[in-house]
Amino acid sequence: MKTSVVIANFNSENYIEQCINSLKSQTYKNLEIIFFDDNSSDGSLNKIKKFPDVKVIENKIQTEHGSLNQLNAFRKCINQSTGDLIFFLDSDDYFHEKKLEKIVNYFKNNNRAEIVFDLPINVYKNSNYIDRGNRNFIKTYWPFIHPTSCITIKKEVVEKLFDSISFNDFTDVWMDLRICIYAQHILGSFNRINENLTYYRRTENNISSKFKKYSKNWWKRRSQAHEYFYFFCKKNDIKFEKNLDYLFTKFICLFI
Repeated sequence: MKTSVVIANFNSENYIEQCINSLKSQTYKNLEIIFFDDNSSDGSLNKIKKFPDVKVIENKIQTEHGSLNQLNAFRKCINQSTGDLIFFLDSDDYFHEKKLEKIVNYFKNNNRAEIVFDLPINVYKNSNYIDRGNRNFIKTYWPFIHPTSCITIKKEVVEKLFDSISFNDFTDVWMDLRICIYAQHILGSFNRINENLTYYRRTENNISSKFKKYSKNWWKRRSQAHEYFYFFCKKNDIKFEKNLDYLFTKFICLFI
């Protein structure tokens, strides 16, 4: 079973070598690496071109919205991929050396699985924190949101998935949430390996730092996530009922 690791990058030159080296050291060797550089202004291209067996896509035209740029980056990579399985990876993250082996074995042992999630190891400064993937106590429309780099999907279903999640009107709703909603409500199966196989980097400069929990931006993004889910339900003829999370979020947003 061939695997394709598709990487989205923007100005992450400091992490590229660790990212690529984590793929070079995988115990499972049947892989291709496709790297999409989204018009970086740092030395990202110089770093990645030191790896001659990595296919590089250079993009010179961006939108002002990182979420839409990310969707475009991965879609362009997937269009040039030849693997049976697509592993998403942001360039500031990296994989456990046995991730590909464990994910491939999961698919081999579960023929009907179309998408699989693993759990992150949160990397912050000089420390690593194991994430158990626990959900909040308030019931939501979506499951625990696995970071993009924790998502693997079969190539045969990925194009249909992207057609179903690529809406331009929800710029604060990133790909990880969109895919998690698709898996739960369209595929009807949320396959998760309860192992921490992905190192998910958190810095003071990445996008997650702008949405600290319970901040104004966090509530506004959560409100947009509800709007996205409502739109998604209408588009796919899914019954939608306002729950406590929806009502409480909308109420909070009236005052911020």
